[in-house]
Amino acid sequence: MNCILLPCDNFSADTAYIDDAAQITHVTQVLAAAAGDRLKIGQLGGQLGTGQIASMHSDKIELCDVQLSCAPPKKLDLTVVLALPRPKVLRRLIMDMTALGVRHIVLINSYRTQKSYWQSPMLDRLDEFVLEGLQQGVDTIVPRITLAKRFKPFVEDELAGLITCRAIVAHPYSAQSFAQYVQPSSLALPSLVCIGSEGGWIDYEIDLLAKQGCTAVTIGPRILRTEAAVNVILGQWLL
Repeated sequence: MNCILLPCDNFSADTAYIDDAAQITHVTQVLAAAAGDRLKIGQLGGQLGTGQIASMHSDKIELCDVQLSCAPPKKLDLTVVLALPRPKVLRRLIMDMTALGVRHIVLINSYRTQKSYWQSPMLDRLDEFVLEGLQQGVDTIVPRITLAKRFKPFVEDELAGLITCRAIVAHPYSAQSFAQYVQPSSLALPSLVCIGSEGGWIDYEIDLLAKQGCTAVTIGPRILRTEAAVNVILGQWLL
């Protein structure tokens, strides 16, 4: 955690408290903080700042002299449409996309998405993964997350409305590279990126996405795991 994010209810005037077990463990064991130390904190949906540890208990850390004066970093003007991945990598992907500042995340069904993924208990923990990502990226604004369990209706009825400035779909067999797509450098980066699950999109899905304005691009000859592809592509928005 690069900051401790707390809900609004945990604040009162210039005081606050930490009662989440994981956060308490981080403060006491990882940071080895003691009474009098200042912590970097933030209010979910609000400002960032610091607070001084007033007292420490096994189930609560009380803060005083809380000062929240810094605005969170701006979100990227970016929507990521991601084919629902394997449950064991879902946590890392949500954390990474949140930490990178993605504004809107759409988890969508695809031909290569196993039906069992939609019954995974990991989907009930998305808020937890988002919080981890926000604390990693020192942000307070929660990204919007949409679950699209039906590919064709979502793409045909809703996708175009999410595109504000061009759109791409990652496809390893495209003739056009991402580098070629963004040339000349004066062109704005796309506002929507579609990334498939392991194995990528099938031709039918690529064609349907193309009809809604998504240009297929490749990021190189190597076939990457989903989590690697996400970070490679989204890293372009941080450069």
